[in-house]
Amino acid sequence: MKAALSIKTSLVAMALVLSGCATTNPQDPFEGFNRAMFTFNDKVDQVAVKPAAEVYSNVVPQFVQIGVGNFFGNLGDVWTAINNFLQGKVEDGFSDVMRVAVNSTFGFAGVLDIGSEAGLTKHREDFGQTLGKWGVKSGPYVVLPIFGSSTLRDTAAMPVDMGADLWSYYDPVRWRNAGSIVRLVDLRASVLDASNLVEEAALDRYVFVRDAYLQRRQSKVYDGDAPSSKYEHDVGPTEAIDESAGKNLPASASEPATGPVVKLEKNEGAGTMPVAETKQ
Repeated sequence: MKAALSIKTSLVAMALVLSGCATTNPQDPFEGFNRAMFTFNDKVDQVAVKPAAEVYSNVVPQFVQIGVGNFFGNLGDVWTAINNFLQGKVEDGFSDVMRVAVNSTFGFAGVLDIGSEAGLTKHREDFGQTLGKWGVKSGPYVVLPIFGSSTLRDTAAMPVDMGADLWSYYDPVRWRNAGSIVRLVDLRASVLDASNLVEEAALDRYVFVRDAYLQRRQSKVYDGDAPSSKYEHDVGPTEAIDESAGKNLPASASEPATGPVVKLEKNEGAGTMPVAETKQ
């Protein structure tokens, strides 16, 4: 699985280079390729993922949906803690460790979010954010097949995030696969309203999702205290985005909008499949 992902990442990078899709936007030099992937991902979402999420949202009791999100979120808190330590945010890292300890014991393996009730703030960190904190530039915006919105830096970090996903080691495999499907559908269900809003309101959904994703990722890397420019200095200017509309986008969502292609962050952990945005 991990080897296949590395091969897929390499092939995507090669396709981007060979595409030679020049644009006037320095942040999005592969716009032709990205739009094609965006359309493909949107079709997958409309045909398969979104209908399943709508059924799930309407049929599964709300408390069960909350429990599913909490369970996978608790697994993700482990990787978040490690990334906080790697970024030098020791206090946040210890807080995450306490969250995992409390939720795993008193919260029935994380099904109940006792940590939040106890005042332990939930954080969401992934290896792409850690690389950004270490000074690695984001590089151009890319849209990955199925995984959705990303940058070259986040794409390179994705195998590490997926390798750190504790659920990927669960046995037996049939239960692991079943849980992964439930996780994907639950994430998509959590952003149904937001994705519907984008579908109805945005004149160009591709541009809307791209700009919102880049703005959000920059904010997450700098913990809300970004440089004066709208995005990281290495990627250059872009179109303005309606701030109020951006707030309605799904979080990944290892964030993630529209289709199974925008990062989600309901309670995502490492390797979360982007569903309607994109990465944790």
